[in-house]
Formats: sequence, C-alpha cells, structure tokens
Amino acid sequence: MSGSRSPDQPQTLISRVLGGDVRAIARAISLVEDEAPQAADLVRALFPSTGGAYLVGITGPPGAGKSTLVDRLTAQLRHRQQTVGIIAVDPTSPYTGGAILGDRVRMQAHAGDPGVFIRSMATRGTLGGLARATHEVAYVLDAAGKDWILIETIGVGQDEVDIVRTADICVVTLVPGTGDEVQALKAGIMEIADIFVVNKADREGADRLVASIETMLMLDEFGPGDWRPPVLRTQATTGAGVPELAAAIDAFRAHAAGQQVERRRVRHEFRLRELVSSRFLDYVDTQVLGSGELDRLLDQIAERALDPYTASTQILDRALAGTRISSFPLSLRHSREGGNPEPGPPLSRG
Repeated sequence: MSGSRSPDQPQTLISRVLGGDVRAIARAISLVEDEAPQAADLVRALFPSTGGAYLVGITGPPGAGKSTLVDRLTAQLRHRQQTVGIIAVDPTSPYTGGAILGDRVRMQAHAGDPGVFIRSMATRGTLGGLARATHEVAYVLDAAGKDWILIETIGVGQDEVDIVRTADICVVTLVPGTGDEVQALKAGIMEIADIFVVNKADREGADRLVASIETMLMLDEFGPGDWRPPVLRTQATTGAGVPELAAAIDAFRAHAAGQQVERRRVRHEFRLRELVSSRFLDYVDTQVLGSGELDRLLDQIAERALDPYTASTQILDRALAGTRISSFPLSLRHSREGGNPEPGPPLSRG
C-alpha cells in the first residue's frame, strides 16, 4: 500500500514490540544480537518501557538439568497466567563458531504457547556464562511485557558469575554424583546463590550434597533480616520440587523488594561500565590509532622497546585530548569496518 510503513521501519518495529508481537520481538532480538547499526536506537527507544519483568538467573555446571528445570518452572508460572521470556545461552564452538542451541529442543512443550517466548543465544566467545547481548535481549523481552524472564547460563562452572550482574535473583543448580560436592564449596558459585537447587535429588549422593551446602552456609553469619539461601531438592524430569522452587523465588522477591532498586542500580552500573569501555575502545580503534599503528605498538612491546603501561597511557592521553563524549560512537558494536582514519600524532617509545 502506498505510504504504508514497512514492518521493519524503526517506529513500526518499536510499537509492535511494545504490543507483544512475536515476530517483532524476534526481529528486534536479531538486530540486537547481530549488533546491527540500528540496535542502539532500538534499545534506547524500548528502555523507558522496561523494569516490569522479574529476571531469574538459572546457573550451575553442565548436566545439572537446568534446561528441564527452566521448562518446568515456566509451566508453573504459566499456571498463574503470567507470561515468560526465556533466554537460553549455549556455548559457541571454538572451531566452527557455531552453537547447537539445543535448549529450544528441550523446551518444545512451550513452543506453541503465545505467553512464552524462547530465544537461544550463542556466547560467541564471551566469558562468564552469558552472551554479550544478554542484557539487551532482556530489555526487549521486558519492554514486550513479559512478567518473568528466565536466563539460563551455559553451565561452565565456577567462573560463571556474570549472571549475578544481570538477574534479580540467582538460582544455582547442582546435581549429585558428579563432583558437585567439591564444586559447591568453591567461593565463586557459593557467593552468587540466592537459592540452591539440588536437582536429580533421587540420585545417590543427594543427601551428602545438601549437607555440604548447608555446612558451608553455617560458616556465614546471617543477621535477623538477612536472606539465608534455602537448599531445595527437585526432580525436574517429573516436576517434583518445582512448586517449592517457585514459592522460594516469590519469597525472595518479597524479601528483597526494598533492595530491588539498589540491586538494579548495581546491575546498570556494571552494564554502563561495559558500554563505556566498549565505546571507548571502538573510538580508539577508529579515530585515534592510524592504519597499522596498533600492530607497530605491539611489535615494540614484544621487542621490549615499549612497555604496555606507557603505551596505554600515551593512547589514553591522545584519545582524551579535546574529546567530547558526543564524539564516541553510539552503536552497540565495535565498528571496525570501513578502515581506519588517518593516523594521529605518532606515539613515542616512552
């Protein structure tokens, strides 16, 4: 029709996302995940409509049954007539760059449910258990009106703590019989848990794993008003214990209601620092360093003719000379295409 807007035009896409249109949500997430040039403007427009969803992080080692647990928890939330967005992060192959994205297969029971939106994402080399665009995808689902957003991390172990900077609550899922008794004692994964779940609790060793976690919790001091992470048992394949998990999430949400603004402020601080770092490095690559200059600096460092601290100081000084914040690129990506600009003043050898 003459004069009609294309479905992919920014304002049309934004209004459709805000209206909960599934195709528009999928399109918006693709733009964000692919770091398209218009992604930053899209997130900027949607951001004022965020803040209504509650973000639940599900983490733990591989094989703990996180996907099945997310599937069962989704069913529990849908029984309440609440909508759910699922972000399932899968590892990227270091050889092919691809990902299996198998979580959609394990959650097919909800594939036809209009109240559930499932998105699998590849890490694309990002460490910490999440994909780089996880925050932005959560913004899209939040703006689309989802009541709950469940974020399942890839399951790589103790270093997978970025979820605590992303979710409102962190559920650490462990499984008996695979060395998790030792894993549970490691500080990194212990400190991020708001709820512990011992899944596959019908297995031998479940009692020992629960006891190990409880023993570690006894070493912490909890004040009268502090939240003490409960240790729950589930069998996700049958759904046993999942209603209790949903109740524990509700209890934590109520307990932390007064702290939610501060927790989200900490999350936004982390993301802001990430974005500033990303945009500054992008600016250095495209506006400060000339063609081949970084390689020459690296050669000097490798030859011990220049130390990295002096090189970084010189780059920073040159980048900040007369620079305003509006000079920095606005996209979500490191925009290295299009070549480098003319080189700036040469950096000395210190």
